[in-house]
Amino acid sequence: MVTSDNKTADTEEKIFVGKGEQTAWLTLALANRHGLVTGATGTGKTVSLQVMAEGFARAGVPVFAADIKGDLSGISEIGEAKDFILKRAGEMGLNFQPDQFSTVFWDVFGEQGHPVRATVTEMGPLLLSRMLDLNDVQEGVLNVAFRVADENGLTLIDMKDLRSLLDAIAPAGGKKGPDAEEDELAEIRKAAQSFGNVSKATIGTIQRQLLVLENQGGTKFFGEPALLLKDFMKTDSDGRGMVNILVADKLMQNPRLYATFLLWMLSELFEELPEAGDLPKPKLVFFFDEAHLLFNDAPKALLDKIEQVVRLIRSKGVGVYFVTQNPIDVPDKVLAQLGNRVQHALRAFTPRDQKAVNAAAQTFRPNPKLDTARVIMELGKGEALVSFLEGGGTPTMVERVMIRPPTARIGPITPEERKAIMGKSPVKGKYDTAVDAESAYEMLQKRVATTAAPAEGQDGGAGGGILGQIGSIVGTIFGTNVRRGRLSTGQVIARDVTRSVTNKVVGGIVADLGKSVGGSLGGSVGRALVRGALGGLLRR
Repeated sequence: MVTSDNKTADTEEKIFVGKGEQTAWLTLALANRHGLVTGATGTGKTVSLQVMAEGFARAGVPVFAADIKGDLSGISEIGEAKDFILKRAGEMGLNFQPDQFSTVFWDVFGEQGHPVRATVTEMGPLLLSRMLDLNDVQEGVLNVAFRVADENGLTLIDMKDLRSLLDAIAPAGGKKGPDAEEDELAEIRKAAQSFGNVSKATIGTIQRQLLVLENQGGTKFFGEPALLLKDFMKTDSDGRGMVNILVADKLMQNPRLYATFLLWMLSELFEELPEAGDLPKPKLVFFFDEAHLLFNDAPKALLDKIEQVVRLIRSKGVGVYFVTQNPIDVPDKVLAQLGNRVQHALRAFTPRDQKAVNAAAQTFRPNPKLDTARVIMELGKGEALVSFLEGGGTPTMVERVMIRPPTARIGPITPEERKAIMGKSPVKGKYDTAVDAESAYEMLQKRVATTAAPAEGQDGGAGGGILGQIGSIVGTIFGTNVRRGRLSTGQVIARDVTRSVTNKVVGGIVADLGKSVGGSLGGSVGRALVRGALGGLLRR
């Protein structure tokens, strides 16, 4: 029964979403069966998303939502009793009581929220290939690179690491025979060739695609400290779930990066969380806006893996809700996993639109009182056709309802309000400063240096001993003690990256020790890594 108090309209078992002839309740115990929110632009999808997010937060369920236009940020501020809100609340028999919710803002670019980072190793070759739009041959070479890195203890954290590794596995040029210069990375190149032909042309293509990603700001995503997904799964001091908002307005300028990032998070949750079975309420709920970007141009193999993760992550206690304009944007295999549906108005102006209306109508359990296809085109702003799971997981008959008004602010917050929220964030300072740990780039540099040092020391070098080693290393890097002709490997790497290596290499030799490998990935050294369903690192 719906009460007149917004704070008590939700119960411990259900979320009040809307009201028509029947009340639309979203059952928390069935919320991990996933869902779909669809409708044309301007029909109220964002408000529906906010209403459900508020309900989950009240129930103590953490929420993650991608905010494409900035409208969802208002959930962090106290609601405003505007006329249209009061009118809708009155029509539904509700007494509007403003509310607000504890919010953490995240931003891949670190501008309007805490930075979100992942390591190259965690991303894995499958998702990285999609991000770079590689063909099958190029994806194969990238898989070779990851395999060589795993077997040689080369931790891949940022873009410099990946570039250095690709340079290292590329076939060596220059002279052949007894006069050829020694190739300090010959062992790595040989290991790469053992998995199949790795050509310079293919390596060059991948490097150019990395440059495109760098120019779009993708380098800010790769690095440390890497995001710990447990920081999404927190409650505030009142026991309410934290609302995590990904600021995605700038991220949407690179839709492939946006889609791959969301798939990475989904796969990380799938791999990290233990089996939980059926819980009274989810551990976490994800809302993926512009969901069609996850599936556009995705190869069948990737679609199959997405379907697998969506199907199985339910048992980990995670609910996934896709938000998009048309239900036909979502592949049938994935659509079949989405039990909770909210359908806003669609307009049938084109044959594709008519197909979308018919597809949407057919996905609902029929209601003899409604002509579903006709009603979809007649819905007003804020109205929706709703069908949620009930009982043993069967969908209710479709009902036409008016979505309840959100209790927090509708619309974006100001930059000053955002700054104040970030200043009180529970993760303030944890991710805001990048950490540059020793990884594949430094390790390859060290391998080149230690290989070159003994030979130069035998020739008298700089007097032998540790000073001689230092002199030979610096000479190799800057080209003062190599024959004229092609650049040494040390010079190539020094030229291709922007970081100064003097302190890292020379200081490492003087101290005869280096930094510990790879931060959160240090345990990967000396063993092959196991990769999960979407190609990321499986931590078990």
